[in-house]
Amino acid sequence: MKIATFNVNGIASRLPALLEWLARESPDIACLQELKAPDAAFPVAAIRLAGYEAVWHGQRSFNGVAILARGAAPVELRRGLPGDPDDTHSRYIEAEVAGLVVGCLYLPNGNPQPGPKFEYKLAWLERLIRHAETLLALGRPVVLAGDYNVVPTDFDIYDPTYWRKDALLQPQSRAGYQRLLDQGWTDALRERHPQERIYTFWDYFRDHWKRNAGLRIDHLLLSPALASRLEDANVDGWVRGGHKPSDHAPTWARVREG
Repeated sequence: MKIATFNVNGIASRLPALLEWLARESPDIACLQELKAPDAAFPVAAIRLAGYEAVWHGQRSFNGVAILARGAAPVELRRGLPGDPDDTHSRYIEAEVAGLVVGCLYLPNGNPQPGPKFEYKLAWLERLIRHAETLLALGRPVVLAGDYNVVPTDFDIYDPTYWRKDALLQPQSRAGYQRLLDQGWTDALRERHPQERIYTFWDYFRDHWKRNAGLRIDHLLLSPALASRLEDANVDGWVRGGHKPSDHAPTWARVREG
């Protein structure tokens, strides 16, 4: 089973690229972020023609997350991260697919920092950490997949010097991500590539893609019950080099059937 995460950076403008990727790579489960579209504008007909059913949580012009499943219908479990009833951002959706609990997330960017946006990022991360703990307590196979907007270490970025003041590299952001790992989650991509500089995001500016000047900010965290079934993980970098691409590339993990 191939589980993927892909920040599409606007599903309307990236739909051809998304459909090409689905046809070529055939992930069984695909978590999407930054739909930048309200619920009514989600291209469900095109997704179904591609062989997928979906649940989604949209928002006009900003945010938005979705879970796609090939040949199966995701059963929605949660819409929105618990802990703040006043948070209206569409950044989290959770569903059950083929016996897996799948959490799709788009963690706040947090820039500029310091400031309210960074405070919101850290507060959202705290809510995620609390919810992740309840998911682990289930003892079930669970994946938390998405754009975490956290570069875990300096090894996960082409050159940290220019980005040192960015919210993605701040000690608080990194500490929160490490606390998730300390709960018992496995970072699938790093587990399979412990010594490789591997990236999932390349800025549109300054020829970052051509220079492979990337960042690793898209992560799939696996619960122990799922991590024991991990076979491989990688990045479909060819998507980033395609026509009108997102600045992210799909990132995936392959696990044995349970």
